[in-house]
Amino acid sequence: MSPKEEAPAAAATEAPKMAPQQQQEAAPVKTHIPTSKYSKRVVLKTLFSREDRGIGLSGERIVIGGWVKSSKENRMPIFRTFLKLFGVGTHNEKDSAGGLTYRVQHPVMPTVFLQISDGSCIDSLQVVVDSTLAPPGQILLSGTCILVEGVIQPPSTGGKHSIEVKAEKVLHLGVVEDHEKYPLSKKRLPLHTLRDWAHFRPRTTTVASITRIRHSLSHATHNFFQNNGFLYVQVPVITTTDSEGLSNKFNVTTLLGKTTEEPSNKPSVVRKQVSGVSLESIKASLKEKSNQVEELKRTDSNREALLAAIQDLKKTNELASQLEAKEKKEKAKATALVKPDRLDFTDDFFSCQAFLTVSGRLHLESYACALGNVYSFGPRFKAQTSHSTRHVSEMWMVEAEMAFAELEEAMCCATDLLKHLCKWVLEKCNEDMKFVLKRVDQSIVGRLQSVVSTNFEKLPYCKAIDILKQAKEQKFDMDIEWGVPLTEEHESYLADEIFKKPVIIYDYPKEVKPFYVRQNDDGKTVAAFDVIVPKVGAVIRGSQNEERVKVLSTRIKELGLSSEQYEWYLDLRRNGTAKHAGFSLTFDLIVLLATGISDIRDVVPFPRSYGKISN
Repeated sequence: MSPKEEAPAAAATEAPKMAPQQQQEAAPVKTHIPTSKYSKRVVLKTLFSREDRGIGLSGERIVIGGWVKSSKENRMPIFRTFLKLFGVGTHNEKDSAGGLTYRVQHPVMPTVFLQISDGSCIDSLQVVVDSTLAPPGQILLSGTCILVEGVIQPPSTGGKHSIEVKAEKVLHLGVVEDHEKYPLSKKRLPLHTLRDWAHFRPRTTTVASITRIRHSLSHATHNFFQNNGFLYVQVPVITTTDSEGLSNKFNVTTLLGKTTEEPSNKPSVVRKQVSGVSLESIKASLKEKSNQVEELKRTDSNREALLAAIQDLKKTNELASQLEAKEKKEKAKATALVKPDRLDFTDDFFSCQAFLTVSGRLHLESYACALGNVYSFGPRFKAQTSHSTRHVSEMWMVEAEMAFAELEEAMCCATDLLKHLCKWVLEKCNEDMKFVLKRVDQSIVGRLQSVVSTNFEKLPYCKAIDILKQAKEQKFDMDIEWGVPLTEEHESYLADEIFKKPVIIYDYPKEVKPFYVRQNDDGKTVAAFDVIVPKVGAVIRGSQNEERVKVLSTRIKELGLSSEQYEWYLDLRRNGTAKHAGFSLTFDLIVLLATGISDIRDVVPFPRSYGKISN
């Protein structure tokens, strides 16, 4: 056969070549289906939120876009054979020179079935793409971004899908350049592994669901305060005030390149070993044990093995903290430090020492004393060397302050807010909660319903101490006595084991609460409270604040705090003060509560924790 005769068949087998990032101009698609206002595409939630899950839209032409979660290629070998037997897909052509007739067979090109997710809902959409529209090698890979124009039709394959889209045009293709390096090419990565790729993990079903629930909780927070007459106030992130007094703060300075160090005659410090074990090996063991705990949780292993693994992890955590403390102490002895008098903050950006805020409640008070009820919602920072699964260095807090309110009103408002948030998730996040119930925590819905319907247990600190002392069968890491702060372990025991419901503990010793909390008449306790929830711990901490200027000034002096730093705060008491109370709700812990996730780093979009920061 001559080259001219072979050419048509060869041309028919060649798939179209597309650039890694292909963009085509598309004429506006006429459809009565609502499209995204700013991207002119239909989001999947619009289709699947209908009662018929999109079945009634068959025949409609739409533009749809998203990322490939999974795919398969259907070459249909049996169907091809059937076509060949009956001569379908072939035609006869005559040789113009010799008058010979020959049969030309057009190959049946493979069809690709893509499962597309756009993040708007838990569901994915099946998109059928013929290989004449795009090379299968480019669109089959998970993570590929694709925008297509096509027609809605009943599913051509079996399975759970109610509809699919038959693509007629590929408008955009964002390929994955190296699939071996793309972390989500591997199936079912555990959450602790995904932390190393915080920029990709929103593409996973679990993290996408967490994010939608987090978004809904944020909406619910504003909804609660707006409906109850609170004004939204933005408080500063950078401040000169230590909002809690003697707290671990992050300094904000531009002087680092200007400071000098004292010369040191001592040799550099090498990493010390305790009992022959290095800090590096302990940290490696810590990571291994964390992975083991996650694996036991994921595989539904027996409770005894899981509890033993968690206890082992806790002890390893404590050892790591001891080694780090010892190492820092040794370095402090041998390393030359910058002398305090060499840091002249008048040369700094703000001409004084500044910090990232620990709490916005003090600044919020100034607006409460003018506008009544106010709230704020934003990031707060603590330089706390903690490996707790309930703490990160940057946490989002909801803070409220109410003028003419006392401790009881603050506790009531905090309780109402917590119930509102739990009820909102159950009512507004139905599909995502079904996923969480199936994949993460089978008791999550019952736990949230319990928060909504149960009366919280209220007891003073002194009674909580008595209950903990009577728990002879339970061994705590810290001895129980009046005056000690309650640890996560103590709080969890009270909420999870004793009362089995949310608990409010109030009237704490003044030594364990911030300087600004109002002192009770006994002179030993203060009007502070904590709301503790099973499985999560203390999600709200609040107080009635000290309105008596002399009492507050005395407390500042007792703690050795800088009176100059708090002069503006004392001014509020000198000029038209009122009784006022408020609280701080740790928003990230509420997301833990709503999703059943065990580690706070997995519900924060970009977590910053001790020894770890990325992106």
